[in-house]
Amino acid sequence: MWEYSEKVQEYFYNPKNAGVMEKPDGVGDVGAISCGDALRLMIKVEPVTEVITDAKFQTFGCGSAIASSSALTELIIGKTIEEAMKITNQDIADFLGGLPPEKMHCSVMGYEALRAAVANYKGEAWVDDHEEGALICKCFGVDEGMIERAVRMNKLTSIEQVTHFTKAGGSCSTCVEGIEEVLAKTNAAMVAEGLLDAAEAFDPSNAVRPLKRPKTGKSPLAIKLEPVTKPKLTNLQKIRLIEEAIEELRPYLKRDGGDCELVDVEGERVMVKLSGACVGCQMASVTVSGVQEKLIEKLGQPLRVIPV
Repeated sequence: MWEYSEKVQEYFYNPKNAGVMEKPDGVGDVGAISCGDALRLMIKVEPVTEVITDAKFQTFGCGSAIASSSALTELIIGKTIEEAMKITNQDIADFLGGLPPEKMHCSVMGYEALRAAVANYKGEAWVDDHEEGALICKCFGVDEGMIERAVRMNKLTSIEQVTHFTKAGGSCSTCVEGIEEVLAKTNAAMVAEGLLDAAEAFDPSNAVRPLKRPKTGKSPLAIKLEPVTKPKLTNLQKIRLIEEAIEELRPYLKRDGGDCELVDVEGERVMVKLSGACVGCQMASVTVSGVQEKLIEKLGQPLRVIPV
């Protein structure tokens, strides 16, 4: 499973600047809950100096998404709009002490949200609905511009890297040809500009392509996870591991006035009871997501956490 730095864990369990901002000067929305990750970034800007005086976020997603969103707010507060726009997704990852390659798309989502919030502050149009032909990955709503920006900023040279940084191609993989086209075109331009060595550029003839899977008509979140090669657990072993994982999380929740207890386990469904400050909290879905990720990491198998 993925290894997270101490700072990623800290910013996940104790996110900074989470919540709703009253009367923000700029709002940036990226992603969609149906795709698994969504982020709303809100900023306050001093009109004369254009210094970002405050920033808040709301995120639906994994621990890396929450930590990346929180880190972004810390990075931009106190900076001018011009300075903030120079922040890259790699800056977000570096601030957190690094992210697993498979989670770099969380930092890219933060970068995209910042661009959207600044555009909103300036009164510029931020196209939410992709123009005809610009949408590459329909499963995750990734367009050509987002792929090109990620490729250029991070010098990506493979389909796998594009998927890690944008999620494009991470579901049914029917968009692989489109990803290849954007990747090849962007790499060629980078070579011409002296930004990339020709030997490193993407070569479609030698590309390793992921297997295409039929579309189910459901959210990518509904796709069954591939089984992890670990010994099969008995029901008793599973319950004990779930209890251990929840006990490890409870001190963090209690520190913020909340709590979480195991209620029941039915197959892959884990019922939990949230109490204290966790009840009715705007970050309750984040808490559930965090518990779920912790349990999956602990057991090495897919589980779904359901608050009851």
